[in-house]
Parts: sequence; structure tokens; C-alpha cells
Amino acid sequence: MPHQIIEYSENLESMLDTKRLIDGMHKAAAETDGLPLGGLRTRVAVRSHYEIADQSPDNAFVHLILKLGHGRTDEVKQGFGDRLFPILCELLAPVSAVHPIAISFEIQEIHPKLTWKQSNLREHMTKRNEQE
Repeated sequence: MPHQIIEYSENLESMLDTKRLIDGMHKAAAETDGLPLGGLRTRVAVRSHYEIADQSPDNAFVHLILKLGHGRTDEVKQGFGDRLFPILCELLAPVSAVHPIAISFEIQEIHPKLTWKQSNLREHMTKRNEQE
């Protein structure tokens, strides 16, 4: 159930290639051992109300939250962060080269009894793979 939620400040709208960011982070997670493709979701949310540091309107942020199902060791989760955070920074390098930006990443583990899900994506993925 890995979900990547990328939040960013609205002042990046004109300079941030959100399609490239989503595609890049989705691909990176899909290629990471231990993050199952069938449960992977990557989405972006622009934040229009925010204040950053000294409140300069130039200040910007991008924050990625990786939500995971319960049960992985801290070492495994650390490995996910060690792999994905540099990719996030690389994808944002064109922006950070010219704009004040705070880039952050955190992993949240979801309690196994306090989450509800329904999905038929894996069955459809299997059918598509069989047709190829």
C-alpha cells in the first residue's frame, strides 16, 4: 500500500513540472524492492495557503509523504528514504537552482487495524499482463 503524497506551495506552479515529478517518483518507488506496484499510488496536492520561514513570498516548499502498511523494520524504511529522497531532490534541482525551496520527505506507517481498503487493481493488472 505505498502511497506517495507530494505537497507543494502554490508559488511553484509556473516552474514545477508536476507530470515529470509524479512520473519520476512513481517510477522510482516502483523500482524499489519492498514497495509493491499493485498498491502504489502517487499524487500531488498544491497548497495555496502557507507561510514559510521569514514569510517571504519567494519561499517555497515540496514535501513528500510516503505512507506504508505496518510491519517493515526501521532499517527497511530507512532504506526507502535513502533511495527516494535523493531522487526527489534531483527532480527538483532545476527549481532549487533558482528559487528558495525547502524539500522534505517523511515516512508514515499506517496502523494495520485502522485502515480500510477495497481494490481490484491487481486482478486487472494480471489480466492486462496475460493479454500481452
